[in-house]
Amino acid sequence: MSHTAEQESSAGLPPGVVQRADGVFLDVRLPAPELTNAIDALFRSGHVLRGLDYPALARALYGVGPELAPNAGLLARVAERLEPFPPERHSLYRNVKIRDGEAEYFFEPIYLPAEELEDGTLLPERLAQLDFDEFVADMWLKNVRFGIQVAAVRAALAAPKGERVAAALDLEPTPAQDAQVVEVAPELHRSDAPRQRADGTVDLTSFQNRFPQIKQGVRLLQKLPGVPGEPGRNIAGLPLAALAPKDVDFQRFAGEGTVIAREHDGEFLVAAREGFLNVDPKSGQVALSDKIISREGVSGRTTGNLELMGAFEEFGDVQELRDVNGSDITVHGDVFGNIHSSGGTIILGRNLVGGKAVNAKGDIQVDGVASGSTIQTASGTVTIKGRAESCVISAPKVVIAEASNCEIFADEVQIELAIGCAVAGRSVLVESAGPRKSSEMFVYVVVQDVAGHDAELEALQKQVAVHEAEIAAWRAEHDRLNALAEVRSYLTLAEKLRKGEIHLTPAQVPHLKKVAAAVAPQIKAIGQLVQSIKVGEEAIGGARKRRDELEELKRGAAARSSVRVSMVDGEVLVRTLPLAENVAANFMAQPKDYKTMLRGPRLDSVAIFAGSSGSVNWHGASLAEPGAG
Repeated sequence: MSHTAEQESSAGLPPGVVQRADGVFLDVRLPAPELTNAIDALFRSGHVLRGLDYPALARALYGVGPELAPNAGLLARVAERLEPFPPERHSLYRNVKIRDGEAEYFFEPIYLPAEELEDGTLLPERLAQLDFDEFVADMWLKNVRFGIQVAAVRAALAAPKGERVAAALDLEPTPAQDAQVVEVAPELHRSDAPRQRADGTVDLTSFQNRFPQIKQGVRLLQKLPGVPGEPGRNIAGLPLAALAPKDVDFQRFAGEGTVIAREHDGEFLVAAREGFLNVDPKSGQVALSDKIISREGVSGRTTGNLELMGAFEEFGDVQELRDVNGSDITVHGDVFGNIHSSGGTIILGRNLVGGKAVNAKGDIQVDGVASGSTIQTASGTVTIKGRAESCVISAPKVVIAEASNCEIFADEVQIELAIGCAVAGRSVLVESAGPRKSSEMFVYVVVQDVAGHDAELEALQKQVAVHEAEIAAWRAEHDRLNALAEVRSYLTLAEKLRKGEIHLTPAQVPHLKKVAAAVAPQIKAIGQLVQSIKVGEEAIGGARKRRDELEELKRGAAARSSVRVSMVDGEVLVRTLPLAENVAANFMAQPKDYKTMLRGPRLDSVAIFAGSSGSVNWHGASLAEPGAG
């Protein structure tokens, strides 16, 4: 308790009770039992808390009820003042009946008996006015120290006729929340019903959930631990124990391929491996088997379109217009439909005809022929061991044995034989290239589009010239002001005073102030010019640093680009393809965009080779050399 509080409570009040002009306060830093003893001492010594704030008192003593005012600080105001509780008024309050967690009190009109005053005045029998503050103090002494129903008591005190009221009630412990197991993965239920789209329509080409698949580490179930109820308190102010929750055996839900994981945010049943989900409808046990292996093929009759989350191996064919969405997809039959993988590897053991193989992150391998198809991966390698004809292929790396009439866009391209294709890459290696009937053979080497860098370099040069001209003007003005006789004389005198070489007498100080005032505008201007010169020089330094960075970027970008065609067999055109970095790294654009880019006119490229025989071996570093076109 602070020193001031100790002074205020020193007038015979129990420790923790402070009476001030603005009210009676409790020091809430003290433990609740000490404050309870203090209030008990007050009431037993014949006091009453006048203007009592009962909710505040209950909060301070028992931690129940509304929070104290945020500005309460260390003291909680519980009443307006302390007053004596006249002994003769004690008799006005009747006994209370306490049973089954309830203090029952019979409120009825109470009359004071007739009495004669000392001066002989005779007072007749009259109605006594009962008081809430006195009622609380009287109930406390009768061991009713908590749970007084303030509104009901005040209403009964004001009622004109007798009424039996539950004046105080126990605060019962709140019910406990038993432990329970809840699903945290929506894939736990198989459904062969038609899949419902997000807009509410039904997709008759897909089953709702034909092959539930789970990836390793996915949380399937969570055990929510039981939560004890809040403890209660009886009308005597004693705590009532909190109710304990019931537990649940979480281990019985763990089947093959799953484990119980106790993590920082809870206890979970987790997939220990990637696999096919199996839930026992009787026991609720969850198991993961090996990856799904289908031998019936993907068609409207067998599976419909598939939405899978794990590895999938299909020994049959994927029919035309059918979609397979998953990861790590292997198809041993022919694919006429569309394969979409969110990761892992797509392996097509035979042919891809008129369909798609698209992987968001991972390799794509076609062991047979790819014809009239789209093959794309955002991160990985496309490998076609057989022949690719009339396909659009885009990936960070493309390796093809033979390509005919294809559009191919990659960062790195390796082709043994390319006929009538439009091929673009930052690093292109073609063993043999030539035209195919009416299809020309284009080879583009991707170089970074530095037009933006050149424009910025030109702007930086202009900025430097402007800053240099400004600095020259500021220096000239700075030198002119410094050359003024009165300024030079004042600065010389000030420097000597600063170094302690001379000292002024009191009589000389006013003269110095007069001189300083006379040259103050020039001195201020000199300071501003020095600051402007400093800012200008910093701007020039920043511009030159940025210039060096841009030139290094140009040199580095050009050095990455190269093309080699070992044998040119027929008319072949090799040119540069300037692209912004984000365009050059986008391998998931629409197929038509690649056709337009590689087959359409290019006005921004530089010819490297045009001929029908010979070979090409070109490295982009030559573009970064001074004077290079």
